[in-house]
Amino acid sequence: MTQQPVENYGVIGDMHTVALVGKNGSIDFMCFPRFDSPTIFAALLDPERGGRFQLAPESADARQVQLYLPDSAILVTRFLFEEGVAEVFDFMPLESPTRMLVRRVAAVRGELSLRMLCAPRFDYGRARHRIERPSEQEWIFASEGMDRAAFVLRSEVPLSLVDGDAVARFRLGAGRSISFTLEEATPGQPVVSAAPDHFATSFERTNDMWRRMIARLTYRGRWREMVNRSALTLRLLCSQAHGSMVASPTFGLPERIGGDRNWDYRDTWIRGTSFALSAAHRLGFTSARPFMEWIEARCGELRADGSLQVMYGIDGRHELPEEVLSHWSGYQRSQPVRVGNAAYDQLQLDIYGELMDAVYLCDKLEPISHDLWGNLVRLVHFVCAHWREPDEGIWEVRGGRQEFLLSRVMCWVAIDRAIQIAQGHSFPAPLVHWHEVRDAIYQDVFENFWDPARQAFIQHRGAKTTDASTLLMPLVRFISPRDPRWLSTMRAIARDLVEDSLVFRYRPHDAAPDGLVGDEGTFNMCSFWYVEALARAGEIDLARLIFEKMLGYANHVGLYSEELGPRGEHLGNFPQALSHLALISAAHCLDREMEAAGRPR
Repeated sequence: MTQQPVENYGVIGDMHTVALVGKNGSIDFMCFPRFDSPTIFAALLDPERGGRFQLAPESADARQVQLYLPDSAILVTRFLFEEGVAEVFDFMPLESPTRMLVRRVAAVRGELSLRMLCAPRFDYGRARHRIERPSEQEWIFASEGMDRAAFVLRSEVPLSLVDGDAVARFRLGAGRSISFTLEEATPGQPVVSAAPDHFATSFERTNDMWRRMIARLTYRGRWREMVNRSALTLRLLCSQAHGSMVASPTFGLPERIGGDRNWDYRDTWIRGTSFALSAAHRLGFTSARPFMEWIEARCGELRADGSLQVMYGIDGRHELPEEVLSHWSGYQRSQPVRVGNAAYDQLQLDIYGELMDAVYLCDKLEPISHDLWGNLVRLVHFVCAHWREPDEGIWEVRGGRQEFLLSRVMCWVAIDRAIQIAQGHSFPAPLVHWHEVRDAIYQDVFENFWDPARQAFIQHRGAKTTDASTLLMPLVRFISPRDPRWLSTMRAIARDLVEDSLVFRYRPHDAAPDGLVGDEGTFNMCSFWYVEALARAGEIDLARLIFEKMLGYANHVGLYSEELGPRGEHLGNFPQALSHLALISAAHCLDREMEAAGRPR
């Protein structure tokens, strides 16, 4: 068995979990029943032992096309033969009382032979499972491992059992269709998908709900289709139960094929949640209460010194121990495959600025509470006391702490936004002290992070190298986007890190040691940051060219991973929230700058 490239997948979900559906009709990744649950299908990470759920024609001799229904997260996979056409519709019903995956195959023309294979591998492929058959149409698969997961597979055609897997072979003529549902097994509860007309009802309701969600967006700019797709993708990564957002729904997808830069992104970063709050503001959502409630809960759990963790579980849990799944071969033999993330106990000072900037934006729409303000004061006290310390920084290096430029800048942002919130509401705060520290940070950046020889801001104190995270400096209003020092820094970044429209976050061999071996791809997020920095600097035509070229690196259904490799292949976990968040921000900014300059649509 072979592994498809990660860019060959679409993603479906219900804001509790997601599934990756390949162009060949195979679901090769799915955690069940939550984002952070163990996998039940993971052929993407081990084609022999990971498990899959495939629904496709028997013959592989077909052209494959995959698309989303407009303004929806319902995925269509089309198989085109000379003798006929088949379509597979995949979705997860929204607001279902149980977690459920629905698959329906239809013959559009001709008569075709099709095959369904449901081959689960529970608990990251470590657990055996038992099978029960309560009825002719329903089979129960139950894990015998620690995960205790169980689901009902419901089929409209007869199933056979082959080595513990469910298999169906059938023929469909034009106009006929067959449905399969995978539904969380709940003891003592009826099978929801057994209801008459379940497919038609859940399909219509789910499609309508996605479209209503998109209709609430206020973005009407030049790149509405891509912005809407990014917004839908981000909604798929949000936890309806907890108000949080995973950085990505996958783990173990490498930043370099064959390398060890393979992480678990199924948790919630303070940074990503803060960027999501900012994106919601730009897209016109009048309320971002789920995100804010999650943030408020974490601020209510500050450590004794007023600090936050870098990341938490989607439900707010604090411990995220890292574990290696040594029995899996990995995506294109990239090992180790890790679950959990040891970076949760790192010091990353930039998160405080990102959080306070997001709270500042949300406060304009819905004033923050007294209790949250009290916790934010404690948080800012921590920033005032620790801003000079070295940390692991935004890139979560594992090669030792440094005094990173972006961490210093974001400490300035944290204090600056706290001052503005306090003054806007006349909240009690030690404003004199905060002003003094904020100004001290500002002076420190210009004195210790500016390289006169290179005429550029450098990655960390004592370095000679640039870093793409520096592109955030004008975006957070630390420096004017047309300041001579900033313009010369942007030119240095272009020389060091930019290849056409593609931007490296840093050069691993030249920058601060990140504790890992090998190179990595270009970062999509950094490319979109570059677009926004150019637009703000008045380089509108170049910004538009780079932005529209970057749109061409999305996969066939408009999704982005974290990085791009030498051949434009997608690398890192997929889809990646920060890539789509940065796309939304760049599109919003570029539209605004083009309108201000009187550029035609």
